Amino acid sequence: MEMTNPLFQTILGLIIFYFGLKLFSGGMKSMGKLEHLEFFIHNPYWMFLGGIVCTLLWQSSSLSTTAIIGLVASGALPLPSAIAAVLGANIGTTGTIWLAGIMVSDGMPTGITKQIALIHTGVNALMAVMLLPFIQPIARFISKF
Repeated sequence: MEMTNPLFQTILGLIIFYFGLKLFSGGMKSMGKLEHLEFFIHNPYWMFLGGIVCTLLWQSSSLSTTAIIGLVASGALPLPSAIAAVLGANIGTTGTIWLAGIMVSDGMPTGITKQIALIHTGVNALMAVMLLPFIQPIARFISKF
């Protein structure tokens, strides 16, 4: 198989991406307690905003979710805050489609690009608004497993 083969490049990229996420998750698990961030970590609404901002900054909800899972596994992040952060990451990931729309449209997205971006953003925002008030019951239910 040649190095220029698209199939080879795709598979190699996925392997490198998976390996990077595993390393990142391991690093997050080893962080332990984050005393200087206690106020934010124990407030689901701040974690919701943090999930949005972090995902907007690094354009990867997978990376945000991996970080959240690592922090929960290490005991540094309580489950209700983690759920809020994942909801925030789902909204933050809509920034990617807006950025792509801007690149394709040479400015603000128009036409079908704008419609897709609005629906994607709207559905994720609606889901977050509907679930955010119920984070504590959701966390209690999930913690049973």
